[in-house]
Order: sequence, then C-alpha cells, then structure tokens
Amino acid sequence: MKFSLFLGCVVLSILAAVSGNTFDSTLDEDWKNWKSQHEKQYTEEEEAYRRMIWEDNMRYIEQHNLEHSMGKHTFTVGMNQFGDLTTEEFNKLMNGFLRAEADNSTEEAVDEDDEDDEDDESNDVEMGPIVDWRTKGYVTPVKNQGECGSCWAFSATGALEGQWRKRTGELISLSEQNLVDCSRRNNGCGGGFAMRAFIYVIENGGINSDVTYPYTGMDNPCKFRSHWIAATCSHYRLVKKEKALAKRVKGVGPISVAIDASHRSFHLYKTGVYYEENCSTDNLNHEMLVVGFGNQSQQNYWIVKNSWGTEWGEQGYIKMAKDKENNCGIATDAVYPIVKKPKCLTRAPKNSV
Repeated sequence: MKFSLFLGCVVLSILAAVSGNTFDSTLDEDWKNWKSQHEKQYTEEEEAYRRMIWEDNMRYIEQHNLEHSMGKHTFTVGMNQFGDLTTEEFNKLMNGFLRAEADNSTEEAVDEDDEDDEDDESNDVEMGPIVDWRTKGYVTPVKNQGECGSCWAFSATGALEGQWRKRTGELISLSEQNLVDCSRRNNGCGGGFAMRAFIYVIENGGINSDVTYPYTGMDNPCKFRSHWIAATCSHYRLVKKEKALAKRVKGVGPISVAIDASHRSFHLYKTGVYYEENCSTDNLNHEMLVVGFGNQSQQNYWIVKNSWGTEWGEQGYIKMAKDKENNCGIATDAVYPIVKKPKCLTRAPKNSV
C-alpha cells in the first residue's frame, strides 16, 4: 500500500504524459511552497507527472469554489497533502473499507430495533438538537493513518474510546496498530471493517493502548500483551438507517460508519456541508467516526471524524449532509461496540486524553 508501489509500473506512461506538457508558470511558487510544506521529494520524471496532477487538482479546486460562490455547492474544496494523487491512486492508498466482506459476514449482532437495550442510554448527559460528543470528552484528538488502508481500525478505536469513556470516565487513546497486526478477520493495511475489529477485541479479551502499542502504519507481527489491556467490549450493534443512526449517536455516543469516499470532492474537502450528488449509498470504501450532528444555514449535517490528520478538512473533520436520503451511504453499515462497566480498572499504562 505504500506510495512508492504505485510508481514502478508507470514510468513509461509518465514520460509519455509529460513530454508535451507545459506547466503554468504562475503556479511555480505555489508548487514549491506546497512541496516544502508537505515534505515532498521526487525524481525528475516523477516530479513532472506529480506536477501535472497537482495542477489539474488546482484547476478543479478553482472551478468548484467558483461554483460554490454561485450557490451550486454547499462546501468548498482546497489543496491539501493529497494534491499530487489521482483519484484512482488515492482510493487505492487511503480507503480501506471492505464492503464485500461485510456483506458476507454471518456474525451475530444485537438487533438495532431492540428499543429496550440498556446500552441505549446517555448516562444522564443532556443532549439537544445539536449533538457533539467532543464537548463531552468522548473523542480523542484526530489521528493519521498514513499510507495504510487502516481507516477501519481508526473508526473502531474511536467508537470504543467513546464507549469506554462512557462506562469508566476515562478517555484512553487505543491502539490501531494492535488491530492492524492482530485482527486476523481483517487485512491490516489492506483493508477491513470495524465490526470485525470489535469481534477481535471481544474474542481477544481486550485491546492495548497507543502508549503500549504505538502506530507504525504498516503490517507487523502481532505484539498484543494481555497484561496491558486498556479497554474491552462485550458485543456490538449494527445500525442501518439514518433515523436510527441519529438516535444512537444522540443516546449512545460516537459510532463507526462507512461511506462512499471515492470522489475527488471528498479527497480535497475543505469546509462546509458535504453533499455529493454522485455519491453511492451502496458502494462504500472508507470508514470514519460520527461524533455528533447539527445544523448550518438550514442544512442538517453529521459531524464526522476522519483519520487523515488535521490538515485535511476542518481540522480533520467533515460535516456530511444529514437527512438527504442517506447521502454517501453514511447509515448503510454503521456499528458500535457495547461496553459493560468493568469490575476493576485496567493495569495497563495508558495515555488518558
């Protein structure tokens, strides 16, 4: 999944593509500053190809934002660390939700329509029409998956971090690398989905923290230590409708969701309420974490935490259109873990946030 893997098979096409290309000289300084800001280094041939892609993305950004100023879009886009990637490259590199495997799963889960589930409680936390679990201390800072298709692991830890905070009062940053290396039902940097991450935690008896099992962004042998368990869960629950998702987010806390993140508009999202008319509700490829919902200019939106660092979007977050016929499939494969209050606190070193 490393970026360099994309380069070896395209050298000839790069040379052909740039041989007759003339770059926009007015963008020379911007290109140099962007490379410096994101610490990009290329070979001579590779730089020409990446500059060509970057300029195309710059033109796309300018056109989209012009249309936004005319009222055609509800969000803006902007140049970020992914500006030298094509849409195809980006989807291969960064999006790792394996929907086909999720559809084929036969694992049991709690029925989403069970209205009497004791876990559908907010522990007396008052919530109104605007819900934001960040303000209640249920959400860790934005993380960065790097060049690894491990979005599913970050989505899973985010949901479990929130539920552990709810049951114990401690917000602990949990180990995505533990899941990448040890959750055999998933494929590490090759993709996976949060539901099977929860199954791993259940069957394994727990998960380590970031302090004891730090993130490397690559597949490694499993190094889980049972004496360093930082959190546990007992089962999980599926949610498959927007109305149900809103209810669970309000009453339960942050929830793992999968979306169609295949569009350039998403990769370069900057701010505003994201609505993509070409989004699929079924072809999903990326997992994130819904941490609340709200309203802006009479537009309902979900508050969604991503795992691409704080340089992307609104400091690592995106407002996604809510109550718009499940736009981008945000409620198609939502899931969250059930955490029972532990009888004793963990003995593990932990990085409480």
